[in-house]
Amino acid sequence: MTHSDILIIGGGIAGMSAAYFLAKAGKSVTVLEREDQPGYHSTGRSAALYSETYGPKIIRKMSTASRDFFLNPPAGFTENPILTPRGIIMYAGPGEEAELDALISEGRANGANFTELTPDALKEIVPILNTDLIAKGAHEPDAMDIDVHALHWGFIRQFKAVGGNLVIKADVSAIAKAGDNWQVTLANGDVHSGAILVNAAGAWADDIASKAGVKPLGIVPKRRTAVMVDAPDGMDIHGLPMVAALDESLYFKEDAGRLLVSPADKTPTEPHDVQPEELDIAIAIDRLMTATSVVVRRPGESWAGLRSFFADGDPVSSFDPQDDSFYWLAGQGGYGIQTAPAMGEYAASLICGNGIPPHMEKLGVREDALSASRPTLASGK
Repeated sequence: MTHSDILIIGGGIAGMSAAYFLAKAGKSVTVLEREDQPGYHSTGRSAALYSETYGPKIIRKMSTASRDFFLNPPAGFTENPILTPRGIIMYAGPGEEAELDALISEGRANGANFTELTPDALKEIVPILNTDLIAKGAHEPDAMDIDVHALHWGFIRQFKAVGGNLVIKADVSAIAKAGDNWQVTLANGDVHSGAILVNAAGAWADDIASKAGVKPLGIVPKRRTAVMVDAPDGMDIHGLPMVAALDESLYFKEDAGRLLVSPADKTPTEPHDVQPEELDIAIAIDRLMTATSVVVRRPGESWAGLRSFFADGDPVSSFDPQDDSFYWLAGQGGYGIQTAPAMGEYAASLICGNGIPPHMEKLGVREDALSASRPTLASGK
């Protein structure tokens, strides 16, 4: 049996960011990852963008709290910059103007660089947009692409460098309490123990809770689809910002001279190695052709990933209400990459008994917003 202060189930971006900060704080940590490579299901299938104005309120706060880490990672964390220039344009249809105005006001209050755009101004930046369907837009030029691989493996390398233990092909078959410690038995018979168990299993978070005898919180894995399409003939789309509908029905961005397109679907499914559905690909193409002048004659490669949500759409990062040795770190939805540094630091700080990090408190981050016992978690309201 291998013993650690803390066991983390799940080696995706959530588990590895928390593992890094915990190991940095002097804890002995073992991460158990069921696949033969960390980040296979969600982390590795993300078209991640860093924007302080994208997502629910708590996500926007945690994105802002992650900014310094992205811009100034620890020495040796990665050879290349984690963030590279991209920019994002959010566009609103008729009737959505007030919602976009509120988003702009909040973003500016938090220091985001937002420029309001008329439909004509939008057309100048993104010539392919069908502005007849757009009431107004907003441009956040400081939004950045995130090098997901560099970020994830930066956490992994730094975690290992300070003595962290990452176990792959670690399929959990049983979890039990033995005195003050958790014992996690793997399918190969190996047993790992730890005083605190962190559930960072993504789409499988409720399954892990059930194995541990902890009441599930109702996490729902949802399929997210992406497809590559060719750019219009003769058009150089290099440097095109990411373009997203305010209602999150569509986003697209340039990727190696082509367009990466997603209908931003959130189709409930069971946790599994999810694959794209033909209907979702067709919906993505139809929405793109409606929103732009792009004509798609033949879609290119496509893929799908899992994005896991709780009923109210916000993540959970807290000890279980009934067991202060079982920590939930799940439900990041489609925002796990852009919030990873702050979410990892936050979880490590609470697990170590140090409360909310001061720089997050200044941003208005409160424990009840990420609590496993918040009223909205089950009702969604």
